[in-house]
Amino acid sequence: MNARAYESLKSTIPPSDFGRVAVLYGGTSAEREVSLKSGAQVLSALQAAGVDAFGIDVGSDLLHVLLREKIDRAFIILHGRGGEDGSMQGLLECLGIPYTGSGILASALAMDKLRTKQVWHSQGISTPRHAVLASEADCVSAATELGFPLIVKPAHEGSSIGMAKVTSSNELVAAWKDASAYDSQVLVEQWIDGPEFTVAVLRGQVLPAIALGTPHTFYDYDAKYVANDTQYRIPCGLAPEKEQELMELCQRACVAIGVSGWGRVDVMQDADGTFWLLEVNTAPGMTDHSLVPMAARAAGLDFQQLVVSILADSLQARG
Repeated sequence: MNARAYESLKSTIPPSDFGRVAVLYGGTSAEREVSLKSGAQVLSALQAAGVDAFGIDVGSDLLHVLLREKIDRAFIILHGRGGEDGSMQGLLECLGIPYTGSGILASALAMDKLRTKQVWHSQGISTPRHAVLASEADCVSAATELGFPLIVKPAHEGSSIGMAKVTSSNELVAAWKDASAYDSQVLVEQWIDGPEFTVAVLRGQVLPAIALGTPHTFYDYDAKYVANDTQYRIPCGLAPEKEQELMELCQRACVAIGVSGWGRVDVMQDADGTFWLLEVNTAPGMTDHSLVPMAARAAGLDFQQLVVSILADSLQARG
């Protein structure tokens, strides 16, 4: 792993050139608690780097706050709906405030797991077979078409919220009902039995892949943010040619969706060695358990350098 290849990601922009930066975090989505932690760490890192940054815990008065405060650009570290789905990006576009991360369309697409899969299918990019669940009859049809085991997912949630692995029709119906409490649109996918990888992208470059291991049934909310027994491997353990294949696949997946600035792609590998794309996150977690900072460290960027690099893209991409 050659950290020199990533030297260009380190920003050389003087902190004063960023102006006054609003870190948008918190919000009202199901991922609020994670966003509060991410936002606190991002804000602290920006201030330590000499950036004139302040935090906004996003609430119903956000428009009033944005109009009242002098803001030169925004660092979006809101997770989930209301921050990662294009709506916040649209508001900032209307106000003429440059921001970090992907634009309106890519944010909206990536937040919608169904639309993401449809785009990937259209590009010939591998993603697990799936069905949409809206009734018990749909559960029966999906079980017949896809077989078991399966994984049920709310279409517009992150952090594995509302997800469940199922191995029978009764479990499938129950999981669909549980997921429906989070989202009116629920997906069910073929379960891919094999190792899981996550790949971060930063300003057009793919960072070293991370292999994930957990004693949980899958990499769920607890494994991501609470448990201390989750395993992270960098280098990821793949043969060099397979890791290159994985990195190129994730680059292609991001280009298809239109991801810019930064993001993270989640991938499974089956017993035959085939990679299967699960989803893209356009405002990934930045907590002490988060994956993008781990990948950045492997590439030679500490947390402060990572945060400033993400912010620098808002200057170069949006003025």
